[in-house]
Amino acid sequence: MNLGIDIGRVIISNLGADGREDTSFIGGSMQDALATPPMPGAFEAIGELVRAFDQRVWLISKCGPSVQQKTRRWLDHTGFFEATGVRRDRLVFCLERPQKAVHCARLGITHFIDDRLDVLEAMRGTVPHLFLFGPQRRPIPGAGGFTPVRDWPTALAAVHQSFPHGSAAKKLP
Repeated sequence: MNLGIDIGRVIISNLGADGREDTSFIGGSMQDALATPPMPGAFEAIGELVRAFDQRVWLISKCGPSVQQKTRRWLDHTGFFEATGVRRDRLVFCLERPQKAVHCARLGITHFIDDRLDVLEAMRGTVPHLFLFGPQRRPIPGAGGFTPVRDWPTALAAVHQSFPHGSAAKKLP
C-alpha cells in the first residue's frame, strides 16, 4: 500500500488569519508564502499515516516552477519533513493535473488525498482509494468512487477504514 497526498489546500492552507480564502501563497511574495499556515491537524495526521504506510508516502502536486520553489521552501521552513517523517525524495511535481494519475500508476499509489474532483476522476481505475479533501464549492456527485473527507481528522479515519482487516490499520492509534 502506498499513499499519495496533494499539497495545496490539503497540506498548505488556503485560508488567511481571518478565515477567508487567501491566494497569497500562489500570487504573493516568498515571504507571503512562508507565512501561510498548514491545514489544521495536517502534520499530525500525515505523521500517523507515514507510520501506517511504513514510510511509503509521496507528495504529488501540480504547479509551475515558481510555486514549486515556494512549496519546497515552505516545506523546509515549516519543518514538514521532520515533523511528519515524509522523505524529502518523495516530492513529485507535475505541470498538468492529469499527470498526477501517471505518477500514481508509476509509484503504485493505492490511496490518494486531493482537494480537486477532476484530479480524482482522472485517477479512477488507477488508484483504488480516493479521498476528496475539504469543503467543496459545488455539490459532490453521489457515485463518484471516492470518499469525501472534510478535514484531517476525517481523512485519517477514512484512510484507516479503507485498510484491509488485519493489515497496516493496526499501526494507526
